[in-house]
Amino acid sequence: MIGDKIAQARRKMNMTQAQLAKQLFITPQAVGKWERDESIPDISTMNRLAEILDVDLNYFSESEPVFVPKEKEKARPTWDMSLGDWVDADFSGIKNIHEKFSTSNMLRSKFICAALTGVHLKGNSIDRCDLRGATFDDGVWEKCYVINDVFKDCGLRGTELVGCYIKDCDFSGADFTGTVFTSCYLQKIPLAGAVFSGTTFKGTDLNEMVFEGLVEDCVFDNCNFSRVTFQQVTLVNTFFKSRRLNKIRFVDCKVDRMTYEFLKNGQVDLAGINLQETI
Repeated sequence: MIGDKIAQARRKMNMTQAQLAKQLFITPQAVGKWERDESIPDISTMNRLAEILDVDLNYFSESEPVFVPKEKEKARPTWDMSLGDWVDADFSGIKNIHEKFSTSNMLRSKFICAALTGVHLKGNSIDRCDLRGATFDDGVWEKCYVINDVFKDCGLRGTELVGCYIKDCDFSGADFTGTVFTSCYLQKIPLAGAVFSGTTFKGTDLNEMVFEGLVEDCVFDNCNFSRVTFQQVTLVNTFFKSRRLNKIRFVDCKVDRMTYEFLKNGQVDLAGINLQETI
């Protein structure tokens, strides 16, 4: 029953299995198994499914056999903050910006716990701002200049960053699940407690950075590394390809077989790496 309901709601949204899988950061094959009733999603995934498919969670219960769209929320106002100069402003908790925030200059401003999901930043300058706990999920940052800012515990799930310059910004505790960095420059970025799952770095310069904790299903493709350290990191199913992998320092790290082979092929100093056949 659950499989049929997922398939029915997905088709109502004109969405393919692959498109649904991308939003859930899983494989299309997993969605196919749900719809064939070969497996079922866990409760946290069910909640996310309900949001994506625009249905009430009760829709998936066995007692509710028909498609029931969620009650539409009352329309909220939106604001266009593009082309603005925001200096010493306090926009903590701001909502309803959506995609209208390009080419703005932000100096010493506060966006603590701001809801910026889906926002498109293009050519923005963000300097000495406090964005702790802000949510940028599923957004786009394009050619932004970001320095001396605090992004502690912020969310960047599924966010795309292209051609951005980011330096001396604190991303401790940030969630980079599904985040994609393309042709970016990153320097002196604290990452303690940050989440790296399905994160991709393409043609990106990483400088004076320390990775800690778990790095899973990630990609480092043709990146430049300078004084980058992986310290007490568990690396799982993570792809490395670069001519400068020997610039990375590994300290007390655990890796699975697949990741180990990528690193060995890149002529990494394996002294600080412990191969774990099962992680």
